[in-house]
Amino acid sequence: MPSPAGVMREQRIAYFTMECGVLSQIPTYAGGLGVLAGDIIRSSADLRIPLIGVTLVSRHGYFHQEIDEVGQQHERPFMWDPARFLEDMGVRVAVRIGGRDIQVRAWQFVQQSLTGGRVPLLFLDTDLPENDPADRAITNRLYGHDRRIRFAQECVLGFGGVRILQALGNSIRKYHMNEGHSALLALELLQRHGMDETEVRERCVFTTHTPIEAGHDRFDYALVDALIEDNPTWQLLRQYCRRGGAEHDPVRAQALGICERGRKTARRDLDQDVPGLYDPCDHERRPLLHLDLPPFRRLFDRYLLGWANEPELLVRQQIIPNAFVWQAHEAAKQSLVEYANRLTGSSLCPETLTLGFARRFTAYKRPVLLFSDLERLRKVAGCRRIQVMLAGKAYPTDEEGKRLIREVHRIRDELAGEIEVAFLPDYDMDIAARMVAGVDIWLNTPERPMEASGTSGMKAAHNGVPNFSVLDGWWIEGCIEDVTGWAIGPPPEAEVSRDEGLVWELDDLYNKLGYVIRPLYYRCRDEWIEMMNNAIGTVAYYFNTHRMMRRYVTEAYP
Repeated sequence: MPSPAGVMREQRIAYFTMECGVLSQIPTYAGGLGVLAGDIIRSSADLRIPLIGVTLVSRHGYFHQEIDEVGQQHERPFMWDPARFLEDMGVRVAVRIGGRDIQVRAWQFVQQSLTGGRVPLLFLDTDLPENDPADRAITNRLYGHDRRIRFAQECVLGFGGVRILQALGNSIRKYHMNEGHSALLALELLQRHGMDETEVRERCVFTTHTPIEAGHDRFDYALVDALIEDNPTWQLLRQYCRRGGAEHDPVRAQALGICERGRKTARRDLDQDVPGLYDPCDHERRPLLHLDLPPFRRLFDRYLLGWANEPELLVRQQIIPNAFVWQAHEAAKQSLVEYANRLTGSSLCPETLTLGFARRFTAYKRPVLLFSDLERLRKVAGCRRIQVMLAGKAYPTDEEGKRLIREVHRIRDELAGEIEVAFLPDYDMDIAARMVAGVDIWLNTPERPMEASGTSGMKAAHNGVPNFSVLDGWWIEGCIEDVTGWAIGPPPEAEVSRDEGLVWELDDLYNKLGYVIRPLYYRCRDEWIEMMNNAIGTVAYYFNTHRMMRRYVTEAYP
């Protein structure tokens, strides 16, 4: 199969990302950013795009999440051995950080596709005997908590990544930076290309996952000055990576969103007009995906031959008999319920309408919005007619996120015997795959306009699961009321106060759940299956990484 748009065979696209989720056993991802990066790697292999990924080895992974009886999160190291899954490429490059030359090696994972496509992913590693003990730890933990380590990681990824690619003999056509974590590669390229800004602009593509302020690293000049002694590089940092001349913010890349709302928010909140090296491609960043569980994959294989490489074929899902669509969903739901009950000791029932919420636990995601008024929830739910399944990790330093996990467990106990609530600990790619396939409704309740995109909702749609979501991120584009799912709260153009918006959201949550969604599920099975078909044929065929990568090839990678 030829690569899309006839892209070059010899030259590669270098895709740089701080985190990347290719296997659950390789825990080098923290959330949506890393999972999306893994989907990009897989789609590129399927489409035979000549891409090579660059990331960090993160030997200690993110963390194992343990939850005690009161819902307190405890973080445990998630150690893994690169030698079990990866090949040592046998090359070393040096990156000077803090007055020492630090040796960096590369491990390689190869994503292989049934199409014959192969995409290598390089994991950079400083845990070498010749390095100082402190330097060996640089690439150990994903997103090191110490700011010095965090900046050193970005030096290894940006400077070291470019040097490793050269040492391995790769000819790179474009450098794609996934978030600002790899922005230092542009400074390396500037020095390699004689300070030719035009040349570097032509070689660089920059995309961002989240438009919110907290999602972008900021380092003060004193720290950077202590770690980078090379004066030309230091001057370049001041020139290109500051925000509007602010002396406290030297290392910061431009940002643009991955959907219409994201781009507008980024331009407003992150000052899009800062001077910089990157010309962001002004086209949509719409992820996803690979279908991870068998029921719908087998169904699509039977009726929509070739869908995996041409997801546009999902628009023809109406040819699949409704009975088979429901059987596939029942199989996925039964598997999920049995798994969740074993894991949590819950009493979830496969016949009960199930809402799923799974993402990073943090305040702006509002994971307990559904439980804001328990009396209203009880009235609309009826006795054991609705159950809720939640999962997600709070960042180790996010005390409010941890409090929200405890609150979910308190609510679970308060609703016992009325509404079953289950929290699945240690959320990872495997649990995510089970949940997006097995729940009946995918719930998303972020505070507007802070949603990065909401890619888990797209994955749910691939499994015929309608979305019930705040109109933010991708759902602004994906929501057709009563067709692909339901909206929560005001439309994006509505000029309402925060308090007015919250009242609107809670009214939609309880009224639609009680008067629209629950009756439709229990009384109108054919209409419900039609909603499932719409999720596949109207959403999944369009919101997928295969389509996104084809657009990258034609619009970002020429």
